Amino acid sequence: MNWRALITLAAVLLLACVLPLVLSNYRVFQFTLVLVYAIALLGLNLLTGYNGQISLGHGAFYAIGAYCAAILMDKFGVPYWATLPVAGAVCLLVGFLFGLPALRLEGLYLALATFALGVSMPQLLKYHHLEKWTGGVQGIVILKPSPPFGLPLNPDQWLYYFTLAVLILMFALAWNLLRGRVGRALIAIRDQHTAAEAMGVNTALYKSLTFGVSAMYTGIAGALGAIAIQFVAPDSFNIFLSITFLVGIVIGGLASISGAIYGALFIQFVPNIADEISKAAPWAIFGIFLIGFVYVLPYGVAGAIRMLMARMARMARMARKAQNGSRTAGAPDIGNAAGRAQDGSRTVGAPAIGNGAGKAQDSSRTVG
Repeated sequence: MNWRALITLAAVLLLACVLPLVLSNYRVFQFTLVLVYAIALLGLNLLTGYNGQISLGHGAFYAIGAYCAAILMDKFGVPYWATLPVAGAVCLLVGFLFGLPALRLEGLYLALATFALGVSMPQLLKYHHLEKWTGGVQGIVILKPSPPFGLPLNPDQWLYYFTLAVLILMFALAWNLLRGRVGRALIAIRDQHTAAEAMGVNTALYKSLTFGVSAMYTGIAGALGAIAIQFVAPDSFNIFLSITFLVGIVIGGLASISGAIYGALFIQFVPNIADEISKAAPWAIFGIFLIGFVYVLPYGVAGAIRMLMARMARMARMARKAQNGSRTAGAPDIGNAAGRAQDGSRTVGAPAIGNGAGKAQDSSRTVG
């Protein structure tokens, strides 16, 4: 990572830290959900963008994480921060186990299997034998945590900073995971499955683990979302949530860590903007926005920014090359002129002095 990227990252983090201090509580709540969705989109991008497995059921893992947090807080009095590793571990196990039979499926068949998982999850949460845990159709209401240590923040601001800290941790883990051997193996499986196997990559293990890690990210996001909204119910996790996650990674940019942020901003704010434009047909306006983004930015927002930065860097290199060329073209003229002037002065002056001295010497000899 070069110094420009570090400066940009520091500026973005500074802006993120200042936001809750200058916005209303409702806007802070919205940006908290942006951070939550960014974690979920990053998990789905690990699976789809980097490993090439299409999932239409990640809303189910989001629901599992949310219910883990809600049940632990409501039934057992577990602190909110302690529910996150539990939700992540449960979703990691469920995702890994689901990924094992899914190894025989690829492409649209895998998408159909995950679609079935996303469709069935709300009905499973309403199952009457689980009502005493899930609350059935009534759901579970939980309390929003208060700032610890007497910090001068309201609950919305504290939850924003807590979610931001979790986001930074999860993004750092994903960045370290993808820049090493594991990341190269995931991309090799995505690009050429047979060649990856020929190179010795255990494709079955990597695909199952990727499914589990992706579910873990989404489950942690679900737990944070439940804490932020203070309520979970089966109908909040329908199949439309899974499709929304897929839309988010496409808009943000596939195989991009920063794309999760852009996609989260899109799925959080664009539906609200569409609703303000037209109360009668908000989803039609949302569809127009979606088509426009896909047409203008076919590689997502992150892909467009990456191409723009590459073009700017190329133009800067060309400008430096042209400047160096102009200096190279001017330097010989100055050097040659100086050399010619120096040689000319030596040629003109030296013989005259020498001849004068010779003549004077001959004259003195003649007189003597």
